[in-house]
Amino acid sequence: MRSTCKSTRRFTTFTASRARNNSAARRPTKPGLIDRPFDPAILRKARDIASSYQLVIAREPGVGYLGRTVEMPYAMADGKTLDACAQATLEATAAAVATMLEAGDRPPSPARDGKRESQVKIRLTAAEKLALEEAARAAGFRSISDYIRTAALDRRAG
Repeated sequence: MRSTCKSTRRFTTFTASRARNNSAARRPTKPGLIDRPFDPAILRKARDIASSYQLVIAREPGVGYLGRTVEMPYAMADGKTLDACAQATLEATAAAVATMLEAGDRPPSPARDGKRESQVKIRLTAAEKLALEEAARAAGFRSISDYIRTAALDRRAG
């Protein structure tokens, strides 16, 4: 899964269909593919954003290292060395962020900012929900979300 996204990109139909409103995206070289440079200002901004993300790099047998970021876990790259993997991962992430910026989407905030932007949905019975609401109130919490988050993170830390 090598990152070849320097200042151009090659994405599959999913990205192409999201970018159809962009006039430059209407000229794919092959059906379902986009192969053109990003606007330099967008690419610069995307690289700045990507460089603020937290890298997660793991050893991968036969490859060297495999990397991703906490904020965009599906933008991945590999490298024979730790540094090569870090560079490739940042470039792959920058390409994903640039695509989001071109589409008018807002990329995720850096994890270090501590903004709660992700949601987890869980299904409960009515009785389970009532029990959690009562437990949350009894413990002084305003919501089930705060109660569950605190209970789970405290349990993990302890």
